[in-house]
Amino acid sequence: MSEEPAEKPNEGKADCYSASERAAMVFWQKVRAVTLRPLLDVMARCRLRPDHLTLLSAFVGLLFCPLYFWSKPAAFAMLVLHVVLDGLDGPLARHTNTASRRGSFADSMSDQLVVVASTITLMSEQTIGVLAGSVYICGYTVVVLFAMVRNALSIPYSWLVRPRFFVFAWFVVETYWWHNSIDYVLWVFNALLALKVLTGFIKIRRQI
Repeated sequence: MSEEPAEKPNEGKADCYSASERAAMVFWQKVRAVTLRPLLDVMARCRLRPDHLTLLSAFVGLLFCPLYFWSKPAAFAMLVLHVVLDGLDGPLARHTNTASRRGSFADSMSDQLVVVASTITLMSEQTIGVLAGSVYICGYTVVVLFAMVRNALSIPYSWLVRPRFFVFAWFVVETYWWHNSIDYVLWVFNALLALKVLTGFIKIRRQI
């Protein structure tokens, strides 16, 4: 596998990672490359492409929506599978030397699609309040887009909050153990997301 020229941190990136996340991400990429190598070798021999995993991850995540009204355990299983698949497309791309900004962009959009669809699903059942859910969806989406723009401009966020994993887990808590709690959780994250929207807008406006 040929070596790529060294890049400056965050220069020209099309993903939505903050500067602090990127440092940790590089370490965990190396760990996953070693621990997942047998699985990645099998997927490469089967001619699976990272885009295939991204699409499958999105599809499985979206299955949460209809399944939530039919079988909540099955719906939550789909969310878990979505997260697992979402963690494999990047390692496969690097393993097959096909990592690209296009792939990173598609992966981020796939993740955001599932965030939006799953939140709307719980809003439709009135598990999540309309206001809390709407602010969460808008704030999360804008932060992800601002993060991409800032990385493309080489002015990344120093830190970010992207609480989708925590919120996914709280779907289970809300459903089985602590009813009527998820709106409070969302409002905490909504406040943090609003802060990052504001600082992101100011920084981008100054740069352009």
